[in-house]
Amino acid sequence: MRGKDPDRHETRVRAIVATARKAFLRHGYGQTSMSSIAAELGGSKTTLWSYFRNKQDLFAAVVDDQVERYGEALRLELPEDGDLSETLTALGQSILATILRPQIVALHRVVVGEAGRFPELGRTLWERGAQRGQQRTAAWLAMQMEKGRLRSADPVSAASHFLGLCQSGSFYRHLLGAAPRPDRTVIDGEVSSAVRAFLAAYQPEGEEMARRA
Repeated sequence: MRGKDPDRHETRVRAIVATARKAFLRHGYGQTSMSSIAAELGGSKTTLWSYFRNKQDLFAAVVDDQVERYGEALRLELPEDGDLSETLTALGQSILATILRPQIVALHRVVVGEAGRFPELGRTLWERGAQRGQQRTAAWLAMQMEKGRLRSADPVSAASHFLGLCQSGSFYRHLLGAAPRPDRTVIDGEVSSAVRAFLAAYQPEGEEMARRA
């Protein structure tokens, strides 16, 4: 089927993933079955299984689709010799723009709400989303450490620190439903604070003093 009509196959996959995404967000992972998704699509479970082996694989496809659509931070250029503060600021703003999208927030809420019963959801979201961003950030930070522009440290830990600084404010409150989605002014202020704190911790002392002068 794939070899004879790949366009039809891809169109069908997109329709399945879109239907599954709506079902997972509306009813939750545990309350959504392959049968209900097949019924919504107007086909049989057998047909659905010919595309996806199980519900976990289908959820992974939903995550991949959302990351591909809204993962701006994974596509942002990180110049090798660009200004550190400017690059980190652009990265932080891109990260928050990505994770604050309603579709991504909704996906996080599904995973957080059901991770106790379905820990594979958290692993899927981490490995296919956040971990990719962390690894990309760590690779760029490692390059800056090798150049002496940042002090030598574990780049993965450094990436985790920067990403944590960016996400610890309004995003976390919004994720919990304790605050509305922050506007651009709030996001810019939080990213600016995160960049300053990160550079204060990781920039060599001489360059930090020069930056403050």
